[in-house]
Amino acid sequence: MHWFELAYTHTMYYLAQVYRNLGENERAATYCHSTLQRQLQLNQFSPMEWALNAATLSQYYITKGQYMEGRHCLAAATVISGLAGEVPSEAAARESETESERREQLQQKRADIARCWIKYCLNLLQDAKKLLEDNIGELDTDRQDELKRARRQEEEEEEKGRKSALLFGSEDTFDSIASVEEKVMCLLPLGFTEARAVFLVGQNYVTQAKEYFQMDGYVTDHIEILQDHSSLFRALAFFEEDLERRCKMHKRRVDMLEPICNDLNSRYYLLIRRQLMFELAETYNEMMDLKLTLANRQADNHSLDSHTIKKFNHLCSASARYFQMFLDSLCSPEGKQPEHLEEEVLRPALVARFRVARLHSKLISSSPPVQLENLNRALENYKYVVQYCEAHPEAAAAVETELELSTEMVGLLPLKINRLKSRMAANN
Repeated sequence: MHWFELAYTHTMYYLAQVYRNLGENERAATYCHSTLQRQLQLNQFSPMEWALNAATLSQYYITKGQYMEGRHCLAAATVISGLAGEVPSEAAARESETESERREQLQQKRADIARCWIKYCLNLLQDAKKLLEDNIGELDTDRQDELKRARRQEEEEEEKGRKSALLFGSEDTFDSIASVEEKVMCLLPLGFTEARAVFLVGQNYVTQAKEYFQMDGYVTDHIEILQDHSSLFRALAFFEEDLERRCKMHKRRVDMLEPICNDLNSRYYLLIRRQLMFELAETYNEMMDLKLTLANRQADNHSLDSHTIKKFNHLCSASARYFQMFLDSLCSPEGKQPEHLEEEVLRPALVARFRVARLHSKLISSSPPVQLENLNRALENYKYVVQYCEAHPEAAAAVETELELSTEMVGLLPLKINRLKSRMAANN
């Protein structure tokens, strides 16, 4: 009987692979789940391999928004990976090569499982944000109240649903899995306190993953983990009502990514540097908007004090500088602009142009020549967006809003520039 059971488990495993290769992810996931369950029941598995398969399966559930199942897979992965034995201590004298390799493998696989947990926390926060944001990306409090009311009913339902879900484990691991699950929610967080709890779990796994994937030796992995950490801060900031504290969260993102962006060698890590430049530009932009909102709340619109103006200009220039760095990275070694933007950089490049224009027109200066220079820079970048879309009509669909606003500004800015020039001439 036992051999028949094992053969059946292997069949399930192969079916899971066949369906995955056919792109039928849902059926593949079901077979994969059944295989893992049977391996546990028959006690025929290697703990680390089993745990990695369960963690990988969790990623499928997460993309489907099935967080209860995703969390269950990850909790089981954490518990079963614990059965692989403790990582032997460095002090084990004269350990054999194979023992050293085994330790390395265990550490790497546990770090991989930690990275799957990071994705769980990040996606949970991002899905909650999508559900709660209004059309300008702010928290919709009416929607929040409505969802909190619906949640109370859902919690009662969840208890029933829990019983029927596909659960892993044998009698001995069941309680351990449940206690790992209890450390993080599987419903979408609806307020700051819940969001912060998810954030802290994610941040804890960031620390674990970084211990293994260090910058020295694992550059790409290390930076991806940092980018996830930055995204966790960004998602948490959405739930923070206090704008000062929200600004501090974005500052943490800058402090995390800026040194790396500036130290990386463009020759080897161009794509990663571009991602970092763009994210830094957007983060500074976000901070600038927050500072302005705060300043306007505290003063009349027209009487910003010099300290605030200085801070605002600093953030504005930093954002423009990173967008410009991103644009410069698209140029040829001789510094020539590409005539045709490749599809993967088309939207980012045109958005960066649009933002550089907008940022230059926002810079505050009391010197007319500086004002003139900023307005000219703005006009030149707005014109680029319009002219590029005229020359490549297929690009317009990628930047509808930006194109519409750029067209409007190309009409308005020359009048503003001429008025400024007349004033300067009159004063000379």
